[in-house]
Amino acid sequence: MTIGFDAKRYFLNRTGLGNYSRDLVRILEQYYPDNTYLKYTPRLDDNDLSKKALIEEKIRLPKSTFNRAFPALWRSFGIASDLLNDGVELFHGLTGEIPRGLKARGIKSVVTIHDLIFLRYPELYKPIDRWIYNKKFQLAVNHADKIIAISEQTKSDIIDYYAIPEHKIEVIYQGCHPAFKVPKSDDEQDKLRLKYNLPKDFLLNVGSIEKRKNVLQIVKAIQDIDIPLLIIGKKTPYLEEINRYIIANKLERKVIIKQGFTIEELSTIYSMASIFIYPSIFEGFGIPIIEALYAGTPVITTNSGVFPEAGGPSSCYVDPSNVDEINLAIKRILGDSQTSARMISQGRHYVQKFNDEKIASELINCYQSLL
Repeated sequence: MTIGFDAKRYFLNRTGLGNYSRDLVRILEQYYPDNTYLKYTPRLDDNDLSKKALIEEKIRLPKSTFNRAFPALWRSFGIASDLLNDGVELFHGLTGEIPRGLKARGIKSVVTIHDLIFLRYPELYKPIDRWIYNKKFQLAVNHADKIIAISEQTKSDIIDYYAIPEHKIEVIYQGCHPAFKVPKSDDEQDKLRLKYNLPKDFLLNVGSIEKRKNVLQIVKAIQDIDIPLLIIGKKTPYLEEINRYIIANKLERKVIIKQGFTIEELSTIYSMASIFIYPSIFEGFGIPIIEALYAGTPVITTNSGVFPEAGGPSSCYVDPSNVDEINLAIKRILGDSQTSARMISQGRHYVQKFNDEKIASELINCYQSLL
């Protein structure tokens, strides 16, 4: 098969959607190398990934002067002709979008929908953003030959909000970077601790620092906890609210906020943490939970939505709005080594359902069902 991918975020996004895109293509190339995988992107950035891509033959950029001048139009319209000329049999929109004109050219299409948070929690988005997302997603789910939902939660939302028939949607989970699956030595951990001046013991939260992620609730919950909280994520306006609370409550020594780690460093930090805490209000899946389970770190997360689907039976579930509940969960795990060890062992067993080979097989079966 010759498969084309919308690789904009593969190259231009270093976190969530970019990680999903890179991991999906990686495992397909690893387990099904006989297929041809072409990556279509409107541009490349000046980073190591893009520099490496320039020497590969499987990268596709806009060719004409017009398409280079208007890359957004190329990605939505002009790309279809390029796909046909390249002999692409199936196109996979990895981040909720597919171009127009595929059916007319006989090219099958698959689209991944990660979440519909903008419909569930419209107050978190600007009206213009909601309108744009809705138009793009409506086009994608109605015109794609197959929809991949990254969780049962997202599948349910697609059916509820867009009235798409269930048989058109397939749940294929997201994997995670192999770095999280490799045990870390004491020496690796010590070097990283020294490099970034990290404490010996700490609680951990990883993700974009935005209101929906509910990080302030963790900060409120650790006031009488003996070990500090390490927050890793891109700074946003919501961080200002968190910082005001930290200063007002004299928690400067108990909360550490950092960003800019490599994926290898991040995987080591996960393995060093005493507990990973993720009381998000809503997610399409929650890949940080999977990363923590692979790294062998106990997880505290939200007791509803997709979180039990990602965290499995061994994680600890709390009401994300209840600070006391989060506080008691932290104390229970820190104070009981047997509970912590059980959560780590059972978590590592559960997370194998998200292994690369299984995901790659499900993706290929999905593609082949259309050809």
